[in-house]
Amino acid sequence: MSHSPEPAQVSAVPRVAVVGRANIDITVRIPGPPVPGRTTFASSPATTTAGGKSLNQALAASRTGVHASLIANAGDDHWGTFLYRTLTDATVDVSGFHLVPSAPTGIALIEVDPDGENRIILARTPNTELTGEQVSSRLAGPRASVVVTQLDLPPDAVDAVFRHHRAPMLIGNLVPHPTLGPAALAPLDLFVANEAEAAAILGRHHDDPTVAARELRELGPSAAVVTAGPRGAAYSDAHDTALVPAHHVTAINTSGAGDTFLGTLAARLAHQIPLSHAVADGVAAATTFVSSGVQR
Repeated sequence: MSHSPEPAQVSAVPRVAVVGRANIDITVRIPGPPVPGRTTFASSPATTTAGGKSLNQALAASRTGVHASLIANAGDDHWGTFLYRTLTDATVDVSGFHLVPSAPTGIALIEVDPDGENRIILARTPNTELTGEQVSSRLAGPRASVVVTQLDLPPDAVDAVFRHHRAPMLIGNLVPHPTLGPAALAPLDLFVANEAEAAAILGRHHDDPTVAARELRELGPSAAVVTAGPRGAAYSDAHDTALVPAHHVTAINTSGAGDTFLGTLAARLAHQIPLSHAVADGVAAATTFVSSGVQR
């Protein structure tokens, strides 16, 4: 008597939901710092790309092999449509990404110097900022394994993430909105910041990013990560505090490297990879990005 083979067990693809902002990036490369009162000529034509920290993070997470979704708004204009198309082309779930009628899409102006360092000016659109009601309704869909949120969003939006996220892991990044302050770090499973953001929260700069990571964790999150550019990233949790070094590369553009790191980190954590290994994968992805200027 023959038996039919048992059906193969299909493991669910982890979900990462990113809550925050999306905008258009207009990037120019300049030969040196602008001089007041004088015109600075760009080294090459300006480039226009999809951007915004949360959009970049969702793209990076999707490329790392998870079901990534973006909860954000943009204007119902040419640029908003461009952002929507960029997300769908990258197989990012856009059910939580809405285009707001009669609102312009935000724009970031980015200057990149010969060393690959960047200066960013973000022109936000108030009508596209997330509200608490929007966040709670859009998080009501399939439960994510990891939720990443910008802490500088309007307070009611951040509070809604805290109340309604339902994810086993909540990651926050950026300096919290002034009315929330460092208390916003306490509900987090993981807080991720760069060295400048860590210094703004702690009130002092630490030459050693592991010290900054440890002090951030003392503010309440279960773990903290401080990205340190070409030196890599430091992490601190209940088991260990350490620096994961980065390989030396020639930087072409550092704008978006931190988002590539965080999107990759979130995706690896969604696969239940230990924090130290996830940080190492994030550092490797960010290193590839700064040396190529392209998310992998």
